[in-house]
Amino acid sequence: MEDCISSDEDYYDSDRESLHGLENEDSEIQWIPKSSATKVITKECLLAAQKEDMRRVMDMLSLREYHARTLLIHYRWDVENLFAVLVEKGRHHLFATSGVTMIENQSISSSEPSSMVMCDICMEEVHGNDATRVDCGHCFCNNCWTEHFIVKINEGQSRRIRCMAHKCNAICDEAVVRNLVSKRHPDLANKFDRFLLESYIEDNKRVKWCPSTPHCGNAIRVEDDEFCEVECSCGLQFCFSCLSEAHSPCSCLMWELWIKKCRDESETVNWMTVHTKPCPKCHKPVEKNGGCNLVSCICGQAFCWLCGGATGREHTWSSISGHSCGRYKEESAQKAERAKRDLYRYMHYHNRYKAHTDSCKLESKLKESIQEKISISEERESMLRDFSWVNNGLHRLFRSRRVLSYSYPFAFYMFGDELFKDEMTEEEREIKQHLFEDQQQQLEANVEKLSKFLEEPFDQYAKDKVMEIRMQVINLSVITDTLCKKMYDCIENDLLGSLELGIHNIAPYKSKGIEKALELSACWNSKTNTTIDKYLPSDCSTSGGLSERDRLSGLNSDENGCSSRKRARADVVTGNFFDLNLPAEVVDRN
Repeated sequence: MEDCISSDEDYYDSDRESLHGLENEDSEIQWIPKSSATKVITKECLLAAQKEDMRRVMDMLSLREYHARTLLIHYRWDVENLFAVLVEKGRHHLFATSGVTMIENQSISSSEPSSMVMCDICMEEVHGNDATRVDCGHCFCNNCWTEHFIVKINEGQSRRIRCMAHKCNAICDEAVVRNLVSKRHPDLANKFDRFLLESYIEDNKRVKWCPSTPHCGNAIRVEDDEFCEVECSCGLQFCFSCLSEAHSPCSCLMWELWIKKCRDESETVNWMTVHTKPCPKCHKPVEKNGGCNLVSCICGQAFCWLCGGATGREHTWSSISGHSCGRYKEESAQKAERAKRDLYRYMHYHNRYKAHTDSCKLESKLKESIQEKISISEERESMLRDFSWVNNGLHRLFRSRRVLSYSYPFAFYMFGDELFKDEMTEEEREIKQHLFEDQQQQLEANVEKLSKFLEEPFDQYAKDKVMEIRMQVINLSVITDTLCKKMYDCIENDLLGSLELGIHNIAPYKSKGIEKALELSACWNSKTNTTIDKYLPSDCSTSGGLSERDRLSGLNSDENGCSSRKRARADVVTGNFFDLNLPAEVVDRN
């Protein structure tokens, strides 16, 4: 462990220079945050966000809007994957697999208004004005089309309604669907429009609804890595992958198992196996509360605690017939011993997880008391006017305590037999466990030191004492941040990275805390235009391209786009998490 961390003094000495930016603040510095890697999509700008991706496909392939939507729905709104298929397999394969037919819509009513058409569905001749031909060339009467569309919409297949012709995979023009259905069921046509709009979220792996309760109505879109933790504009922080609370460094599977283990009665059963025995008559668990091995159940049945057999004529303390109280039964003894060991192991990790979670909740109350201390200190006649180090240290404490609490569920499964029994030998498991626990222990020690100094009544101390606490808080903030980074690197590279099954991914560590999603730029553009009253404009599927208004509210390419690396770290000030190296004036302004 000497290569990981030598001592606290080494950190104190090596980080002196990094504190220079906090002590020598320049009021002229103008700090400009970079674009966030996560975006908030509100209900009002969902259409603009959808058009953003459709515009890219329309411009690339010179398509009409509904053709672009059909392609994107088929490829689950993954524009990069769609373009990759186009380059690799060509335009014809792209359209054929997606159900897009590039034959111009020929309306029977406009070309042959006086002719009669035979409908192959109802086998009746109808007037040309009462029949519709779709892009694939098939023509049926409007009544059959309408019934077909109604059934598909009610079945939840609005996003990809196929042609009625046998073995025809062409997707019907959404304008035709909307026009025919609205004549008979206007509400159902609105439902169809809503399904098309919400497909951008329901079918998109990079866009998910915020799991807030009650629902805030927002959706979150990530730009690069779906294994991340985000904060919605409503304030909820959650894991984007599994939509549960933010839980790194636990993987989603580990956290799901841990929550289930904490909620169900599995540990209660383990405790009952260790400390109770079933009554041979009513089979209810009985706990022994005395020294005598002759116990009685509440049902009145007496039985032997040693073997569990009912006492009576054949089993008395002077004569035992058919019982083997003194004989060792290896199988039952091993089962009880294993249940006892598993229970104690679970209690060890759960108690520490619960202790740090409770500490985090209690320390959240520090914010109000610290603000009062800062106000009192600023009113005093003192040369020390900057107390941003207190807020910075407090947020570093919250972040580090959160990492520490979730590291115990991770350790429970990482070094147990439930998930990785066949992935590591006992010797490898022991080495990796010692490596992780050493880092965990050092982080725990420094987090407790930081908590102790932040709770000091610095508003009552002299200037020299306050300066001493200031240096300790700043140093410990840097140390805990470095230790958190090292723990995440150890988990990703040394522990999870060496496994054959790469199903355990964790969200990357971010020093500034969980990134707060910003509103999509297309949403800001759409707000400058007329408010969208309907989900989709009536001419959105019949036009050859976007109108000028749509172009303004559509795709506004992300010129400040994020890095494509999977573990790129955002450099923005998010929420209430501050950069320790920023001047106090900049922190206060943001």
